[in-house]
Amino acid sequence: MINNFIDKIKLPFRKEKELYYSLRDIIGFYPHNIDFYKQALMHRSVAKRNAKGKPVNNERLEFLGDAILDAIVGDIVFRHFEGKREGFLTTTRSKIVQRDTLNRLAHEIGIGQLIVSSGNMSSHNSYMEGNAFEALVGAIYLDRGYGACMRFMQKRILSQLINLDKVAYKEVNFKSKLIEWCQKNKVRLDFELVEQKRDDSNSPMFVYKAKIEGIEGGEGRGYSKKESQQTASKSALQNLRRKPQFIDAVFAAKTERTKMEEEPVQTVPDVEAKEDFIITQTVETVTEERRADAAENAATSGTKAKSRQKKNEEDEFDLSDIKAFNDKMTKEDIIAAAEAAAFAE
Repeated sequence: MINNFIDKIKLPFRKEKELYYSLRDIIGFYPHNIDFYKQALMHRSVAKRNAKGKPVNNERLEFLGDAILDAIVGDIVFRHFEGKREGFLTTTRSKIVQRDTLNRLAHEIGIGQLIVSSGNMSSHNSYMEGNAFEALVGAIYLDRGYGACMRFMQKRILSQLINLDKVAYKEVNFKSKLIEWCQKNKVRLDFELVEQKRDDSNSPMFVYKAKIEGIEGGEGRGYSKKESQQTASKSALQNLRRKPQFIDAVFAAKTERTKMEEEPVQTVPDVEAKEDFIITQTVETVTEERRADAAENAATSGTKAKSRQKKNEEDEFDLSDIKAFNDKMTKEDIIAAAEAAAFAE
């Protein structure tokens, strides 16, 4: 209290008294070293350099403030949501420290009015105020320490501008919600890159369109692919909710697509196995071949029969081995002798 009273007496004699008053309203206390805060509010577009020729802007303080914010918000969320798992805590913290939230917070507490930038700065630079907010936290850390940063976030931000319970259960991933809706309704979703360029401050710019069944649902611009696709998804979701004709067009396109995909093929493939290795013959050819085979078999059979008959006859009437054979034997004697020889064998 005494230090604040002394600071108030000294302020009228300081050149930066307006900045001191403004910072007092924003952070809740007077700075000790005003130079930290002046640097935190200086955008890189100013292109100011120090005595050593190095650029003077808020980028380094932004880096520091980003790390401090993660630690402080993580600490606060951890203590506020007892028993919640790591995934829930991480998601809640990311919702608070994400770019859109920091931009809104910076605008609400009036940081944007104190930022020093070049006159040709693009008015749609969505990073500028959020970056300055992080740089301001970095300045507080260097000027007053971690405890001062914690008090600033607890008393000035979270207690007055953010409802932790609401933000924890708020869905901010519009792309995820759009993908989920499209999957449930079995419709196609594509993100088309329309344009990629750089703005006046040489920052990259992306323009994406969200197309559902080939129909444009929304367009988004941003300083990253993720940011532009999120904006395009949000616009598409709004059109789905507010424009019945858009939904009708989407499902009409889906019906036409599925109809074409399900249309039957006119030519049905043959399922019979082809036996190309079998040589087919006509009835006449088979008959002629059978006749020729029969004639050949008959001729062969006749020849064999004659051979067998001749052999049998030769066998039957070959009496040369009969020893009793002589010219004086009668026919009956010869037959009897042959029978006796046959039975003897």
